[in-house]
Amino acid sequence: MAAKWIETLTGSLEQKKQYRADMARVDALPEPYRATALALQRYFTYYAGISEGETLVAMLSDHVDLWERAAIDGTPVRDVLGEDPVTFAEEFALAYRGKEWIDKERARLRASVATALGEDAGTPEVRHE
Repeated sequence: MAAKWIETLTGSLEQKKQYRADMARVDALPEPYRATALALQRYFTYYAGISEGETLVAMLSDHVDLWERAAIDGTPVRDVLGEDPVTFAEEFALAYRGKEWIDKERARLRASVATALGEDAGTPEVRHE
């Protein structure tokens, strides 16, 4: 019972274990793969806006898989990233886009503008753009 109560407050313990295991995998990567993976994960934290732990853990696990495979194959980092690491990071994160923290505010803004314009706001639709 205590475990369920703790998970309610802090999130899934299994997800935390998976995250720690994935971070250990990142730490085991040879350079420059390790530094690149860490830099991208930091960017994902700010850019992705993922609010569901399961989605975030899946994205980070797949991200580590990518860099492990590149290291094993000897694929140069630039060949994986392309010319712009920001474009790579944002396109990678978009593949995991689901419900985001900002969705509620997007819906609220749409409804507020519709009301201000005298349009039928109805139930705010939450769209992913």
